[in-house]
Amino acid sequence: MAPVPVSVLDLAPVVSGSTPAQALANSLDLARHADVLGYNRYWVAEHHNMLGIASSSPAVLIGHLASVTGNLRVGSGGVMLPNHQPLVVAEQFGMLEALHPGRIDLGIGRAPGTDPATARALRRSAESMGADDFLEQLGELVGFFHGSFPASHPYRHITAVPGLGYAPALWLLGSSGYSAQVAGALGWPFAFAHHFSPANTVPALQLYRSSFQSGRGLERSHAMVAVSVICADSDEKADWIAGPAGLARVRMATGTHGVYPSPEEAAAHTYSSEEAAIVEGWRNSQVVGGPDTVRRRIADLLEITEADELMVTTTVHDHDDRLRSYELLAEILQIGRPAGHRATNP
Repeated sequence: MAPVPVSVLDLAPVVSGSTPAQALANSLDLARHADVLGYNRYWVAEHHNMLGIASSSPAVLIGHLASVTGNLRVGSGGVMLPNHQPLVVAEQFGMLEALHPGRIDLGIGRAPGTDPATARALRRSAESMGADDFLEQLGELVGFFHGSFPASHPYRHITAVPGLGYAPALWLLGSSGYSAQVAGALGWPFAFAHHFSPANTVPALQLYRSSFQSGRGLERSHAMVAVSVICADSDEKADWIAGPAGLARVRMATGTHGVYPSPEEAAAHTYSSEEAAIVEGWRNSQVVGGPDTVRRRIADLLEITEADELMVTTTVHDHDDRLRSYELLAEILQIGRPAGHRATNP
């Protein structure tokens, strides 16, 4: 039995021997499978200047994902708002909501999702790099969706078309206490990135719940935890296909970016003591194993976090292994939906 709704977070991984085009085709294929299997949401993440990640433009990819699925809520996990003008985001996601009513989520993040040089290329201004106007940007985004600018606001007479009257479900994403507090103050649902900031998970969720103000958005707090899961038919198989994730983590930590490696490449790599420590730290926060191991680890995570939803990201080299991981997870958690059901917003 699935204790909470379970969703998919996809980074559209570009693996060794493949191409970005194939990575995006794999994302569409995985979304179709997730729709049939009964997952709740399908989110894609915004990253830039990363050879191993093809999901640089969530809005474009979301439109394709929504067109090949019928039950999933589809959205961003997330759009990095400092990289964009709020009016552009309102128009893009208003259009998605108009095309796919009731199925679009807009998860918003504060980090750039890239390195400083690329962030500057995205923003076209050195001055904006040091400005922390995230709350102002959020206010503008909401204003464009709901027409709620005060009479004195300079954007009072600007209409986002589509956008006004076509607001998607708004989420705040984070990996720190700051985002947790903002989500709570706004009364928004909150998604926490446990998959790369596990030490902050419980404190941030506690802060979110303690700072939550009902009536501004939701009536009660609603927290989703994103976790990396690699499930295979046995612990041994899972360990083998999880090997590249450790090597990818080492490369990221040392500034050596590239496409996602194969299990053979990971097995052939000679790890220094420092690199081995990076891999061990990564594995401690990931859920890797056969069905029994994964079932137990997920139950532990849900007990510790008291999450209302779970979002799973699975990055492996072979697309069939990724499909199998999500299939096994659906069986383990007894994910499914009645005929005619459509995933709903919290």
